[in-house]
Amino acid sequence: MMNRREFFRGISAAIVIQAAGRIATAATRKDFQRKTVFRFAIGSDWHYGEPGTQYEQFYHDLEKAFRTYEKENPCSFFVLNGDVIHNDPAFMTPASTLFKQIHPRVFATRGNHDHVTAEAWQQAWGHPLNHDVVMGNNVILLGDTADIEGNYLSPDVAWFREKLEQHKKAANIFIVIHITPVKWTKHGIDAQEFQTLIKQYPNIRAVFNGHDHQEDSVKYLDEKIPFLWDGHVGGSWGVDYHGFRVVELKDDGSLLSFVMNPYQKQGELTFKRAKANK
Repeated sequence: MMNRREFFRGISAAIVIQAAGRIATAATRKDFQRKTVFRFAIGSDWHYGEPGTQYEQFYHDLEKAFRTYEKENPCSFFVLNGDVIHNDPAFMTPASTLFKQIHPRVFATRGNHDHVTAEAWQQAWGHPLNHDVVMGNNVILLGDTADIEGNYLSPDVAWFREKLEQHKKAANIFIVIHITPVKWTKHGIDAQEFQTLIKQYPNIRAVFNGHDHQEDSVKYLDEKIPFLWDGHVGGSWGVDYHGFRVVELKDDGSLLSFVMNPYQKQGELTFKRAKANK
């Protein structure tokens, strides 16, 4: 009998995260036809400057694919979820300058290959390493999960606790962090304090990870909080394509998500909101 993990790995259709404590289901035509009230895109792991790779061409390929998609499906912003560059801090300014051309509103998180200081990050991206963005009744929490030497870190629990409390009445919270904070993957970590914290907030709709280039799937924390990956937009390893993930909030409160590969949809699922813990 196929288990849940195998089932999700085999899906090549979208994700619907709906509002009633049910796990993701394969998206239907009806899910796609629902009105979208909020949409954004997310990619990760560009590795600008990695020797032996066409890192600038990777951006231009991504930009072309994203503009093709966004022409008929406007996005509120694009997030680059970590490993913007490949180790050398000198790459950060040219990388951020180029990537900001993809959309009028761009955010980024620091990954383990982004060996830059907090000050250099602020200068390059215009926002701090830990950063919250409010768009209507939706909140995006972008968290740092590495240090300047590339060591893997748990998300900053104190900062996340403060922001989750501050935004506990928001309809939807989306968390964006580079390092996987659950030991599901070879390069993930077991950030138990962070796991315990986020399980207390039922308005967290999804957590987005980068780092694990070979992952473009969804996994669940306590069968309630979906964690989603998007493969990679650059670098020399991982899934056999460069793509990005799209997330759509529908007018019934459900989320629809899929990966663009990079011109075709795959992994289309619908997510329902998890019930609060008793």
